[in-house]
Amino acid sequence: MAQAVEVVEDPRRAAVLLHPTRLRLLEKLDRPSSAVELAEAVGLPRQKTNYHLGELRAQGLIEVCEERTRGRRIERRYRRSGESYTLSNAALGTLGSRASAVADRFSAAYQVARAAEILQEVSQMSRAAEAKGQALPTFAGDVDVRFANAGARAAFAEELTAAVAALVEKYHDAKASGGRWTRFYLGGYPRPRG
Repeated sequence: MAQAVEVVEDPRRAAVLLHPTRLRLLEKLDRPSSAVELAEAVGLPRQKTNYHLGELRAQGLIEVCEERTRGRRIERRYRRSGESYTLSNAALGTLGSRASAVADRFSAAYQVARAAEILQEVSQMSRAAEAKGQALPTFAGDVDVRFANAGARAAFAEELTAAVAALVEKYHDAKASGGRWTRFYLGGYPRPRG
């Protein structure tokens, strides 16, 4: 069964995933399909399609979900390993973004770098928890707010900061026996138009 989001961390897997022909094949694999069906869908010879499917399969980006005997040959049907894919900072090695390298914590660059770090941290911890048969306890909040003006936005940010500080003071216990550290990230940016 495909994961909701497949996070690609290995540079070799990323290179295979990002190949334009393989991206087209993955897009067409929105339902289980054979190499013949995929070759027709993307307009490639079957041998070339089989080559690219082999590369995707070798990196675990697709899997065989069904095999049928058709005369003297076996027809394999493939499915994606993820409903969607995203790249982790880990795929970029030392070039992966780091929030600590961005001086301005109020910049878009800081927010992008921090989001990239969160993606990497959460995906790695999620896999580790899954390997133990556990769920990773997470929380995500998402809300759109329309401000009358920049002053209202600044006042909101100030009040939000104060409210978070009050909650941290109320619930934080650095010495709690058996306590568990949890990282929260709050950020805001203009909602995309449309």
